[in-house]
Amino acid sequence: MHTTVSSATREVVIGPDRPFCLIGERINPTGRKLFAEKLRAGDLSRIAVDVEQQVAGGATMLDVNMGVPLGDEAELLAAAVTMIQDLTDLPLCIDSSVVEALDAGLRAYRGKALVNSVTGERERLDAILPLVKEHGAAVIALPNEEDEIPDDPRKRLEITRKIVDVAVDEYGIALSDILIDPLAMPIGADSTLVTKTLDTIALIRAEFGLNMTLGASNVSFGMPGRPALGAAFLPMAMRCGLTSAVMDVRTPQIVEAVKAADLLLGNDEWGAAWIAAYRAQQQAS
Repeated sequence: MHTTVSSATREVVIGPDRPFCLIGERINPTGRKLFAEKLRAGDLSRIAVDVEQQVAGGATMLDVNMGVPLGDEAELLAAAVTMIQDLTDLPLCIDSSVVEALDAGLRAYRGKALVNSVTGERERLDAILPLVKEHGAAVIALPNEEDEIPDDPRKRLEITRKIVDVAVDEYGIALSDILIDPLAMPIGADSTLVTKTLDTIALIRAEFGLNMTLGASNVSFGMPGRPALGAAFLPMAMRCGLTSAVMDVRTPQIVEAVKAADLLLGNDEWGAAWIAAYRAQQQAS
């Protein structure tokens, strides 16, 4: 199954037979005190640096989140989306838990966006899915309900089934426009959590064939040696059926591991991308 998103001039196709989709996570004030302060003051200038770095890192798409406390999130998100579209032709993942902000961001966007995200509560589905349908977007859905993250992968599959039924049957959203986030949790909190995420990915792939994404940095949160953990986790998740991730594309070790997995899983025909990247690296050094 393929999910297509686009900017005004560039199309990206996400699918199990396509190169892994790298969604740059950096345009987000969470954990960035100075960036948050600038956004509250209406200063979006740092975004240009973040865009440049992520494009250079090999991002396929960019996630945009303007969830800064005491800021006008709807106004900031619309302004950020407009600004980023002038800086790059990469498609955008518009990221907010605030319905009004999502609406503002989608109205400012030129192309087919990816909405990040909706959860399985009926109230949230009824609030966000009409926006997704109205704007012709694709959407990331998380299989959790009422602030509870199910421990059992089969429960996550059950909630996925509910989300799919509501989105497709009630709101007329194409199955291919639904991406599932199988819920990546920190390995430092519980050493069994990553295998549960991998099991969830495999279950969803087997039943629905849906594309999937997740916050890759969540897995290594709180642990030392985070790039090595990310570089090990993503290829495993790709083999189970993960087709994209919101991640730090400024970390070469993780990006290189993904590109190597693309080659080894047969999604880099004749190794063309791997060889080209190697030659570019050799020339740069």
